[in-house]
Amino acid sequence: GRQSFLNTSKWIEEVRTERGSDVIIVLVGNKTDLVDKRQVSIEEGEGKAKDLGVMFIETSAKAGFNIKALFRKIAAALPGMETLSSAKQEDMVDVNLKSSNANSSQSQAQAGGCSC
Repeated sequence: GRQSFLNTSKWIEEVRTERGSDVIIVLVGNKTDLVDKRQVSIEEGEGKAKDLGVMFIETSAKAGFNIKALFRKIAAALPGMETLSSAKQEDMVDVNLKSSNANSSQSQAQAGGCSC
């Protein structure tokens, strides 16, 4: 929730103290499928990530939104992967999070997605 977001500065500082600056850190806003319960705006997340010098992405594990993009972003940041570091916008997967179709979990299951 909101308190976790506020604690990110402390956690990132602890990681850098323990592991040095040679770490890949991504601030991940999860559960974007819960639109009505959003506690942190995209702009806040992006601003915080920029201030902390880390990457930022929003995801929904339930809806399968940006999960592959998250791992691509991390992989592109690995040493020797500079050619992949500029992730193409068309690689990002978007989903309609406002649809409340009763059959959405059934259609996700048929499409191979998670129906949890």
